[in-house]
Amino acid sequence: MKKIFLCAMIALAVSSCQNDDSSADSSFSMKASGADYVHPATVQTVSGAITSNTTWTNDRVWEIDGVITVKDGAKLTIEAGTFIKAKPLAPGIATGVLVITKTGQIDAQGTETAPVVFTSYNLLDDDASTTALPGDFGGVVLLGDAETNTGSLTNIVEGLDDQPNFAEFYYGGSNNAHSAGALNYVRIEYAGRILDTDVEINGLTLAGVGNQTVVDHIQVSYGKDDSFEFFGGKVNASHLVSFAPDDDNFDFDFGYTGTVTKAVALADSNSTHSLSGGNPDSNGIELDNNATGTATTLITRPVISQLSIIGVSSNTVADLYENAIHVRRAGNVSLTDVTVTGYNTGIRWDSPSLPSGSSYLRVSIHGFDNPVLPAGTTLTGIGTSTSTADPAPRWNLAQPFFNNGSLDFTGTTGAFRTEQLWTNNWTRF
Repeated sequence: MKKIFLCAMIALAVSSCQNDDSSADSSFSMKASGADYVHPATVQTVSGAITSNTTWTNDRVWEIDGVITVKDGAKLTIEAGTFIKAKPLAPGIATGVLVITKTGQIDAQGTETAPVVFTSYNLLDDDASTTALPGDFGGVVLLGDAETNTGSLTNIVEGLDDQPNFAEFYYGGSNNAHSAGALNYVRIEYAGRILDTDVEINGLTLAGVGNQTVVDHIQVSYGKDDSFEFFGGKVNASHLVSFAPDDDNFDFDFGYTGTVTKAVALADSNSTHSLSGGNPDSNGIELDNNATGTATTLITRPVISQLSIIGVSSNTVADLYENAIHVRRAGNVSLTDVTVTGYNTGIRWDSPSLPSGSSYLRVSIHGFDNPVLPAGTTLTGIGTSTSTADPAPRWNLAQPFFNNGSLDFTGTTGAFRTEQLWTNNWTRF
């Protein structure tokens, strides 16, 4: 089906779009709609390296052939309302990947009513018989020379280490004020390239990116791997929406210590779900200090505030997922104003990561079976976490789950504690 729309967008009251016919389908399943992907007829194919200031205008669809790199001091500007797709190539060949190297910048400034959209070519081919699938677009990668905890300046970004001249894909350094430019009001849909087991391109990869980079109002949907992955660096991000990834909604590694403010992770039980050793491996958040769980001077410790992690509607369906929040391999986390619902396990710490190494303020867990934090558990700074079969009263929602009805984020918890309606108009589900 060609289009996706949300009868009731997150943060929008649902009364105006409920069908009076009680038998009508009120689910959030994909539906055909023509307005969301109205696009120019002209298609311009681009490939190779961008080494001078370049603008992609919104009067055409830009088709990425292979891997585009922006480097040598160049800036790529993308106008509001621009559509970008991948050129279909043989399976396994990287295509539709945009990489902002350590020496390049991006300026993608969408608006609430005209976001920049990276999406499936099957949504832009004017053929109603084609269907968008995860992996139709490669992904967006920002590289920088901010700190990581690997002890190396030649870290190679995941998923592209099979490319020629792979030194272009190095990240990490000592410049925490590095700027990769700005992403604002951007959607990245149907991304992901699987190179090998545990070697993938995510929807948006931020590797060694510094705190002068702007990442604001970004939605990543139906990714073949993670929606957002942060490999070290200190970039601060806000107004993030992760929807229906195969793997994790948010993944933090290699000494990331920036802030994430106002974020939503929304599961879809009808999407694909990753496995590890035959077991569910999809998390709302997955967090590691490093792959070996080794203590380092710089510890992965994202500072997360105003986050809503929304799972699924029953503990049986939740068996498709692992944890809402998984802190492991010596990593830590700071959580403030966080609400979790719809996972069997709300928060899980794997040794040597310990709850005492993290901090919590106004964190509420509402799940089905939370063995790590059972009902009534008290941790320093977290208060009492709860684990109930029906989290709806705490959420102040008639139906809090994506697959079973309408979402209405009214209230003052989680992602909408200080700013309601920030998901309006620019997001698509």
